[in-house]
Amino acid sequence: MQERLKKAELEEAEAGEEDEDPEEDLSFEEMEEKATSGDARAQTSLGRYYLGLAEEKEAELNNRLAVDWLVQAAKQGRKSAARLLQRCWIQRKGIGEDNEEEVRRLSTESRFEQTVRKAAMMMFRKLNPDRKEKMAVSEMMENVGQVNAVHGTTHTHTPGSGQFVDLDDFVEITKRYTQGMAPSTGSTQSQGPVLQYPITAVIEVKDQLIDWASRAGVQWLSTVIPTHHVNALIFFFIISNLTVDLFAFFIPLLVFYLSFISMVICTLRIFQSSKAWENFSALTTLLTRFEPGLDVEQAESNFGWNNLEPYLYFLISVFFIVFSFPVADKGWIPCSELSTVAILFTVVSYKSLSPSGATYAKRALITEVATSLCSLTSLLPQSAVLLRMLSHTFTTLPLGDSVVMKISLPCLLDLYLYFLFFSMAKQRGFRGTYCFLVPYLVCFLWCEFSVVLLQNSSPVGLIRTCVGYFLFLFALPVLAVGLAAMVLIQLVKWFLELELTKMIVTLAVCAVPVTLRLWTRFGLSLMDVFHSMSQRGAVKLILCCVTMVMMFFWMYVYHSEGLQGYNSTLTWRQYGQLCGPPAWKVKGVAQTQIFCTHLDGHQVTWTGRFRQVRVAETENGAQSVINLLPVFMGDWLRCLYGETYPKCDPLRNNSTNTPDEELCVIKALAKHTCHVKRYDSYVLEVGVGMPEEDGIPEDRARDIKLVASHEFRQVLLRLQPGSLVEFSTTLEGRLGGQVPSFELKAIYCLDCDSSLLTVKIERDWRRTTLNSVKFAFDFFFSPFLSARIDV
Repeated sequence: MQERLKKAELEEAEAGEEDEDPEEDLSFEEMEEKATSGDARAQTSLGRYYLGLAEEKEAELNNRLAVDWLVQAAKQGRKSAARLLQRCWIQRKGIGEDNEEEVRRLSTESRFEQTVRKAAMMMFRKLNPDRKEKMAVSEMMENVGQVNAVHGTTHTHTPGSGQFVDLDDFVEITKRYTQGMAPSTGSTQSQGPVLQYPITAVIEVKDQLIDWASRAGVQWLSTVIPTHHVNALIFFFIISNLTVDLFAFFIPLLVFYLSFISMVICTLRIFQSSKAWENFSALTTLLTRFEPGLDVEQAESNFGWNNLEPYLYFLISVFFIVFSFPVADKGWIPCSELSTVAILFTVVSYKSLSPSGATYAKRALITEVATSLCSLTSLLPQSAVLLRMLSHTFTTLPLGDSVVMKISLPCLLDLYLYFLFFSMAKQRGFRGTYCFLVPYLVCFLWCEFSVVLLQNSSPVGLIRTCVGYFLFLFALPVLAVGLAAMVLIQLVKWFLELELTKMIVTLAVCAVPVTLRLWTRFGLSLMDVFHSMSQRGAVKLILCCVTMVMMFFWMYVYHSEGLQGYNSTLTWRQYGQLCGPPAWKVKGVAQTQIFCTHLDGHQVTWTGRFRQVRVAETENGAQSVINLLPVFMGDWLRCLYGETYPKCDPLRNNSTNTPDEELCVIKALAKHTCHVKRYDSYVLEVGVGMPEEDGIPEDRARDIKLVASHEFRQVLLRLQPGSLVEFSTTLEGRLGGQVPSFELKAIYCLDCDSSLLTVKIERDWRRTTLNSVKFAFDFFFSPFLSARIDV
């Protein structure tokens, strides 16, 4: 036995920790006594001893004893014990249900975690001189102050000062801190049963009865009120009043402001995490006092990797804001005010950077500011020749068909900035990418965004910004009183104009099907929904909303306008020969229709004679909803949302054609005193004929029908038959009857008054998309590289 123990000691000495003194020869009893007192080396030697003994006799018992000793040694950060445990785990030696999870966790720890474990145990013993099994965190913090006074380190903060922690808890908390993850403030305590306290039981029963009664009542209401019909009619009413122009104006602004709010929240969270970095740095400094071999760079890398979430959300927000800004209406974006906010957050994000990458970050920020100032000199008057030379482009170097390099002073500075980016990323074996580069990109993108906003600002806007912030600081009470007065006046105005009543009624009507749907089908209350939303991060919610809005907008635009960018050279006469009456006589109508589907998607612009226009369909969501209500309520809502028929003067001749007099005549035949016809949405059908060309007379057999949306209503109703118009449409396979029918995209009157010269200009979505791509490329790479895209 003594020889086997000696062999185990020799093996442990060969595989032992660095900077260890050789151990004197000990008997088995002395070795076991040292191991029992907590000596990790002795525990590992005993583990080796029992593993060797298990190969000769009583394998199950000796392997189990070996694993027990190795577990105790591995808990103290003994690397050789962890390696032996890993071997036991693989070979399934001494592993049982009671120790399987613990052995797996200890055997899979990295060398860094083992070092932290060892330092944490030494630190716990230093903070626990009385060798208590559990120690109050408040008492431990007092002892930390004494250790800091001895070693000269800074104070660390540990949450949950009212808790008690043992050695294992302290080790796990320390490990999580060194990995950059804040530990939980305490274990979740299970709540007692409802019947534990009589008062609680009574309250629970009361709540259950109220909930059951409310659900039954709501279920009865849902059967009385046609919620499905109301819900569908409200939805179609909203959709029928949405236009592509409204979407093109509203959606980019919504995406821009939501993304900007997300950027602000992420930056504030990053700044808050810099406080956690201070605690983390103080903890690692303290741990190195007990374990000088602790890899501080590995700890900092772990901290950076485990705190990447706000940075990634910030980059996603920048992606959304870069693609929405060139499309958004700049008149609704206070560029001057937002530029000062961007400059402020540039400073805040720079202050939140870790000291480890301060050298490169400082150089990069100086270079970035110098590049931006040189680029802004191009906005100076032409008379400032010397200053404008700082942004002058000396020559350009094409790099393909779409990218060009502009040789200038900002270009050279930007090139040096990219070199600094690469220098940040390559540190620590390219772990500097997420430790130094990604955190600095927040500062970089805020600075770039501030430059873009300044370029879109006006001198008046900058003056307004300076005065506004001055007033905000020194005249805040006056501004608050003025704002409150404006809100009060607006509320009174809404009340006088019944706008407030309309708003309340509209919200109430829309809330009925939504509320009933939540209560009856999903079993939710509004408080449950609010609580569920509050548990999720605001940034995640904003980014989710922005993504859904952009997807919906993209599908809506694609469905409404199409994305065909091909403008066909096919003439109307050629199309008539291929798909018109001449082809019908040869192939038949059905075969001609099938053949002409090959031309689907062609955008054509033709000239023809306007024949007539008729209403094909009429939709009025408001009228449909009102028709479902009782007569007295319907009449009230019809007058609230609609218009009153004009009064008739019996002494006047009402045979004229003015709109009021026409409505006056029909009032006698109408069933109500008010109407909601202003919410009518029409689908118009326009007949257009091929004009005379090269001596060939007009042929009404080649007329086509154009289906026009409600946007064309005002002008199409004013067109006179015979007017020469130029129209754009997309060829499709809709050849209903003997007359082809296509969707009208744009129409121009060539021989009308100036007011009818242009009916509608079709939006060029391809041009808008390319403009966003060009802006995004220039945002990230200019002035080093610039996109050369014809938009």
